[in-house]
Amino acid sequence: MEHERKNNLNGMEMEKGKKESGSRKGLDLTMRLLALALTLTAATVLGVAEQTKVVSITLIPTLPPLDVSATAKASYLSAFVFNISANAIACGYTAISIAILMVSKGRRSKGLVMAMLIGDLVMMALLFSGTGAAGAIGLMGVQGNKHVMWKKVCNVFGKFCHQTAASVAITLLAAIVFMVLVVLDAMKLP
Repeated sequence: MEHERKNNLNGMEMEKGKKESGSRKGLDLTMRLLALALTLTAATVLGVAEQTKVVSITLIPTLPPLDVSATAKASYLSAFVFNISANAIACGYTAISIAILMVSKGRRSKGLVMAMLIGDLVMMALLFSGTGAAGAIGLMGVQGNKHVMWKKVCNVFGKFCHQTAASVAITLLAAIVFMVLVVLDAMKLP
């Protein structure tokens, strides 16, 4: 009878110590491990993205071009730094949530489910905003902007642009995984 006692929290009821089914816990754990791998990969790929090229600059048409060494690094653009930080934060949160999931052994209270739901929702928003910021700057690197005379840089720093594009795509996948986790967490609520 004590096992069937219900705990009322914020007007919603859930059985105290209700155990999750094995397949749901396995899916939750799998999605979290995928999110951990994706965020770690995206942060690493963008964090090490760097390329140095020698660029010819013509100052005066009558003089020969001047060769200058130019470097592209993710740390030079705040949008890329934000994307790296967002992935690192999400990766750390995911590691902690996996540890909590393993310690709870499938028995999670309503409060823990609600905390995971909110945490997953915040990580999803953080990753989508990081994707948007880095994607906008990446698009500027590919296309340039004729109105403000910003030149294309991806035709010069191709390797760097490919690494940043890969990181943005991986971050988008990680954000989608967190969106699935939010849905799974919401389904656990009665």
